[in-house]
Amino acid sequence: MLAQLAQSAEAFVRPSIDWHAAAPELTLLGVGALLTLMDIIWLERGRRLAPLLASLGLLATMVPIVTLAVDGADRSMFNGAFVVDNYALLMKALFVLSGYVVVLLSTNYIAEGDYWENEYYGLLLSSVLGMVLMASARDLITIFVALELLSIPAYMLATWRKRDLKSNEAGLKYYLMGVFASAIMLYGMSLLYGGAGSTLLVDINESISAAGNPSSVVVVGIIFVIVGFAFKVSAFPFHTWAPDTYEGAPTPVTAFLSVASKAAGFVALMNLLFVGFYGRGDVYEPVLWVLAAASMTVGNLIALRQTNIIRMLAYSGVAQAGYMLAPLAVASTVGDAALEATVTYLVVYAAMNLGAFAVVMAVARKTRSGEIDSLRGLFHYAPGLTVAMTIFLFSLAGIPPLGGWWAKFRVMEAVIGANTASGVVLGLFVAVNSVIALYYYARIGLGMWAEEAPDGDVTPVRVTPSLIAALGITTGTTIVFGVYPSLVSEFDVSLLTGIGG
Repeated sequence: MLAQLAQSAEAFVRPSIDWHAAAPELTLLGVGALLTLMDIIWLERGRRLAPLLASLGLLATMVPIVTLAVDGADRSMFNGAFVVDNYALLMKALFVLSGYVVVLLSTNYIAEGDYWENEYYGLLLSSVLGMVLMASARDLITIFVALELLSIPAYMLATWRKRDLKSNEAGLKYYLMGVFASAIMLYGMSLLYGGAGSTLLVDINESISAAGNPSSVVVVGIIFVIVGFAFKVSAFPFHTWAPDTYEGAPTPVTAFLSVASKAAGFVALMNLLFVGFYGRGDVYEPVLWVLAAASMTVGNLIALRQTNIIRMLAYSGVAQAGYMLAPLAVASTVGDAALEATVTYLVVYAAMNLGAFAVVMAVARKTRSGEIDSLRGLFHYAPGLTVAMTIFLFSLAGIPPLGGWWAKFRVMEAVIGANTASGVVLGLFVAVNSVIALYYYARIGLGMWAEEAPDGDVTPVRVTPSLIAALGITTGTTIVFGVYPSLVSEFDVSLLTGIGG
């Protein structure tokens, strides 16, 4: 009897945990618990401290990320389901710093709206926690748990203005489409598990790449998983939730969804492609090629017709998703070059898109409008905001020497470097669509600089200190990455180690 108990105990030995590797997630979890505890104990008295605690918590999370980067050693737990390497650390830093900028954008916005601040920041940190976990996920179960952890708080944040019908509609559309996409993705994961007999991505790649594997099950599983994440990154034709959700959600939440949430979707997609599906480029590359070409083309063409700046940025985000998908459509040919191109684009995109939303928020404080016409004549009463918005718009268009040009250059380098007809054609799509996008970005810039303000109102815009800080961070990052692109290119990111890439 005792021998049987001993054997049972050995079978349930607690797995070894590297606490340093898990420190970023544990720090975010602890700060979220403190926010909840503060809300329970102090009630309304703790409202003023919520943004401060959230921002300090995010900065504190950067400490273990930096120490892990300095250490330089790759770490793995739970039989390879959780991995910390250079790629994971860079993505964790991107999520945490993006969350910090969103907190800066939210500080006065949420307070002025008389919303429930403690819950807001708690949900925001919970979503960031899911993103940070996603960066290290190398297992289907871990990926799905991370996806739901980041998505469920995001659904609630999208409908945060509870007395606003548009906000309610935004949250409902996002939720319904998200649940539908999750169901498709989960079904695809179940097929992959059935075909491979394992949930570890490395094992899945080895199994589905082997001769004799049930190819029909693998093909359907891979396509379904890609479709699920195509929703998360708002790729055409799975983008239909984005314009209404972006317009109806609070502007800081819109910025969060357009940058951090989209980046998390790409991180999951890259984990799957480069670790789990790498040997089946014949399946995922044609799907991604179509998604990339359609997203950048349709997104830009519809953005041309928009009169609302938020909806324009939403369709611009669809096009940007197409640019980021383009290198992944040649991933099996160029290997890590595709990963590096998409990672570079994600980092630069986060800075310039968050900055654009920061300017929109600042101007809307005065105009109470999200229409593009409300930006006309902005230079006459807010020259600093005009310069910042011009930087962000031209960076999104890919104009040197701003960060966006380097991001697009890396994408073109990857797709053309594949030396295939499909890669060259996709490069032409990127080039032509960049010209199309320049038109509507430049149209906004021309209106800000050359036209008169609506109704001749040149009352200065009141910009809060937190908004100034957010603009400073995003503007500086956008310029520095364009002038010194080696800063972002020097990160040694790879997901192919140990899988034969």
